[in-house]
Amino acid sequence: MPMPRWLGHVNKRVFNPWAIKNDKYPVLTHVGRSSGTTYRTPMDAHPVEGGYLFILVYGSRSDWVRNVLAAGKARLWVDGENVDLTAPRVVGEEEAFQALADDVKRPPKSLRIKEFLRMDLAAVG
Repeated sequence: MPMPRWLGHVNKRVFNPWAIKNDKYPVLTHVGRSSGTTYRTPMDAHPVEGGYLFILVYGSRSDWVRNVLAAGKARLWVDGENVDLTAPRVVGEEEAFQALADDVKRPPKSLRIKEFLRMDLAAVG
């Protein structure tokens, strides 16, 4: 796991509410795999061909990632609109970096981030 889990717990209680309230970041809406509770999580979401890519700063064992994988879908609030996403899958660094636009900054190697979540745009209609 690249970042310590305790930092994720701090972010969940301090940074996330601020980011959602201030509408500064894309926000992923997902449903808890056990509780059925709807959660909203600010994200570093990058558009890629046919969908979005998320950098898994805390790894694929994060609750939000496990929720999205279990549900098979999520909704992303980005650029003032909701985007329905489907087919979540964890991808490696090579596939992620090939999909990202050249102008998107890659995570520093020192963070040892090797997992990314890729989701497709849901079919409209």
